[in-house]
Amino acid sequence: MDKISKNHRSWNMARIKSSDTSPEKITRSLLHRMGYRFRIQRDDLPGKPDIVLPKYNTAILVHGCFWHRHANCKYSYTPKSNVSFWEKKFEQNITRDERNIKNLESTGWNVLVVWECETKNQVKLIDKLIHFLK
Repeated sequence: MDKISKNHRSWNMARIKSSDTSPEKITRSLLHRMGYRFRIQRDDLPGKPDIVLPKYNTAILVHGCFWHRHANCKYSYTPKSNVSFWEKKFEQNITRDERNIKNLESTGWNVLVVWECETKNQVKLIDKLIHFLK
């Protein structure tokens, strides 16, 4: 059972950002400090990737662990109220993510997914970025 009113829950959910999130800002900042130049939110590409490095033909998707269901992650929990709604919502998100990645790859893009929890350890994230972009 939800502990807050339906109106308050709606108010909370409306304030969750879909772009320019903290994990995106961290990833962009690291890439910039590493000397990479990029574009953000390219709406001419499938799924409107968060970060695009045209020189490297690479699209980076920065996923929130909760919304995009990062396997075995502590942030990827399922709320206890309205479970059927959440299960349907998460399944739609996963299906959309898989479709977007497939469409990007089929048009020749290299795709990297950066998870929200990976932005907590910037040293490891830098290693992941360097390894992928080589």
